[in-house]
Amino acid sequence: MSNGRRVIGSEQISQARQRQRNLIEILPGDIVTAEARDQAERLGIALVNGPIEKPEPVKTDGATALRRGLWRRSPRWVAPSNRLSNSPRRFGKIAFVGAGGVGTNTAHLCANADMADEIALIDIAPGLAAAMALDLNHASGIARSRSRATGGTTLAAVADADVVLVSAGRARSPGMTRADLIDINRRVIQATGEAIATYAPNAIAIVVTNPLDEMTTEMLRATGFSRNQVLGMAGTLDSSRFRNALAIAAGVETRDVEAVTLGSHGDEMAPIISASRIKGRALDVFLSAEIIAECVKDAITGGGQVVALKKTGSAVIAPAHASVEVMDHLRGARAGTVPVSVMLQGEYGISDVVLGVPCHLGKGGLISVEEIKLTASELTALRSASEAIRARLAQ
Repeated sequence: MSNGRRVIGSEQISQARQRQRNLIEILPGDIVTAEARDQAERLGIALVNGPIEKPEPVKTDGATALRRGLWRRSPRWVAPSNRLSNSPRRFGKIAFVGAGGVGTNTAHLCANADMADEIALIDIAPGLAAAMALDLNHASGIARSRSRATGGTTLAAVADADVVLVSAGRARSPGMTRADLIDINRRVIQATGEAIATYAPNAIAIVVTNPLDEMTTEMLRATGFSRNQVLGMAGTLDSSRFRNALAIAAGVETRDVEAVTLGSHGDEMAPIISASRIKGRALDVFLSAEIIAECVKDAITGGGQVVALKKTGSAVIAPAHASVEVMDHLRGARAGTVPVSVMLQGEYGISDVVLGVPCHLGKGGLISVEEIKLTASELTALRSASEAIRARLAQ
């Protein structure tokens, strides 16, 4: 505008989020739309009246700049953290439906991080959730967490939760695929979804129960929620397994690796090689095509490897950390995209099926799906995964 005024709308807020900024300076005369204010509040982005006094820029001589550039290329270079804020939003209440390995480990991590005022554990086994809640409260004397835990057997305990993490249901046994659990766990999800819709209609539901993409679909049906409120924790876990495999193969630390896995949480998952990096560079700089293929296989079979070794039960620690990563994005502790399972509405040319894709999350759940550039084979794998999920649900 000729008078120097700016109109700050939702587009500018989205750009700030993508650039990992948690503050926008509002100068005298600027116009901020109501939609922009609402979106900024959801994302935890502060709108601060300016002008803000800025520190003098640090002047760097050429020798120092060169030394820093060489350091970034050295074997000891570490990618910067994607943390958004040192003071993220705190939940009022997180409810955990299922007090087994995943539920209790996630609750423990949330309590240690002081993520919520209240942590409610729910399980059909008499005394189990109450015992775990008491154990968490006892630990607060050491952790100094402000979170207080409760436990019970009734689904009404999800009442007024900001987030409900659902891990209840039967786990895999050796020889079982995730798809073998559809009929068994569907009834659990239906009952849980109806309770969430009744007692916590504003909650974000995070589904961990297997088969994850199919059960996320069932949760959408049972709650009647929009796709914004129902997420499946899948790509976070699969991406972590892929990063671990790549780090071991390349002989680097896992924090040197950025890798993402999309698609289904099962045999059709699609590790995205083109978008993955080791020390900021393409995978083939460090690894041969054969070794990369082995890493892909390791990510796909990672859950089955744990099941085969445990004999009874499946992975619990890695899924718990993956669940916390999703919650961190919801509360503004992490920035950027995170791979979660959501109902697609035309993104990547796919509609009406739940699939793991990169998403921006915020206070209200899903903000948007980011369509990253994929190779032809990666896009084919993603669409094949969607058809496999659609076929399993149809059966």
